[in-house]
Amino acid sequence: MQHSHEALDRPGGFARVNLLAPLRHRDFRLLWTGMTISLLGDGIFLVAMAWQAYELWNAPAALSLLGIGMTVPTIAFLLPAGVLSDRLDRRSLLLCADVGRAVVLAALAALAITGLLTFWELVLLVALYGVGTAFFTPAFEAIVPDIVPPGDLAAANSLDQFVRPIALRLAGPAVGGTLVAAIGTGAAFALDAASFAASTAAVVLMRPPAHPRSEHVESSIGAVKEGLRFVRRRVWLWGTLLSAAIAYLAFMGPAEVLLPYVVKNELDASARDLGLVFAAGGVGAIAAALAMGQRGHPRRDVTEMYIVWTVATLVVAGYGLAIASWQLMIACLAFNALETWGTIIWATIKQRHVPASMLGRVSSLDWLISIGLLPLSFALTAPVAELVGVRATLVGAAVIGGAVTFGALFLPGMRDIEGRATSSGTPLEPEFLRPPALVDLQR
Repeated sequence: MQHSHEALDRPGGFARVNLLAPLRHRDFRLLWTGMTISLLGDGIFLVAMAWQAYELWNAPAALSLLGIGMTVPTIAFLLPAGVLSDRLDRRSLLLCADVGRAVVLAALAALAITGLLTFWELVLLVALYGVGTAFFTPAFEAIVPDIVPPGDLAAANSLDQFVRPIALRLAGPAVGGTLVAAIGTGAAFALDAASFAASTAAVVLMRPPAHPRSEHVESSIGAVKEGLRFVRRRVWLWGTLLSAAIAYLAFMGPAEVLLPYVVKNELDASARDLGLVFAAGGVGAIAAALAMGQRGHPRRDVTEMYIVWTVATLVVAGYGLAIASWQLMIACLAFNALETWGTIIWATIKQRHVPASMLGRVSSLDWLISIGLLPLSFALTAPVAELVGVRATLVGAAVIGGAVTFGALFLPGMRDIEGRATSSGTPLEPEFLRPPALVDLQR
């Protein structure tokens, strides 16, 4: 669910939000530059990984197993990564994650270029890549408030959401599709490795101040329990994470696995076409980021977030109904636009109501709980598609995921924080908001 936005709830658009203001700060400028380059490489990687998987094993099970291989290590390491990001130097964690992923991608490129890559080696290397992602994600989300003053946090998050789809979903996939079609997957993996090397260099040059740490945590287990208690006492947190976990179980595996399969096998299209489909999603996400920066943060933020996420999930049905690549492009554009819309609202809510000393752990729990069932989603996709068909699987996944997402909006207390805001990170929602006994996230 994806990853204080004080300025976004005021009218005036970009003139008030001042989108480029955070770039005045040297450390954020370095972090943003490195992130942009590595995201461009990851956009290339998205196309190369999917195409490589189906070249080695042309069946839905190929990308299903690859998805499991990436998500299981990420899930396994998210909690310790969140604890470390609150207790150790966040810059060091970013460096380790970037260096590790650069090495993994360099090895993957070498094997692909020499023709020695096997499917199971691909799964292993992608799993190592997932470990790096687990350590990078909470450290990155938590370091931004360390290097950007409160008045520029809104613009920093808007800038992040603006450049992310440009690099990851638009430019990266377009370049990746062309590169894979013209040269092969090895060159694409090598370029992504170079992008992580560039990101490493940018982080090396950063000199962030010490970040606030929790003063009352005696052990790593205690730190995790403290984070869980914080989440369990807030319906807007545990309800959103739980509903995301179930919805992702329903639709994320089918969307990630079967979209490339539809392009390659149902439509007989090329890697370039797959890149263009992903790129269309980038266009949608950019448009949503621009629109949200212009209109500002909504007062009924929780309600709006759930509505746009529900519609986004239903749009996945378009992947199963499309009979041409341009129709997939429209569906991908709509899905990513609506997902980004909701994600910007979600980022705003988290940064307003989570203290800085807890942000690393809450971010890791956000990722852990939200994607915790993704391996199962990937595992179920291939047999379900075999049983009912690829297109029926996509349509059914969209309907189930949309129903779960919309239903969570009506949990008692979910919307109690609407209209409340804080610039200090101190939670304003009442402490009596607790999940019912049947929902215990500590189990």
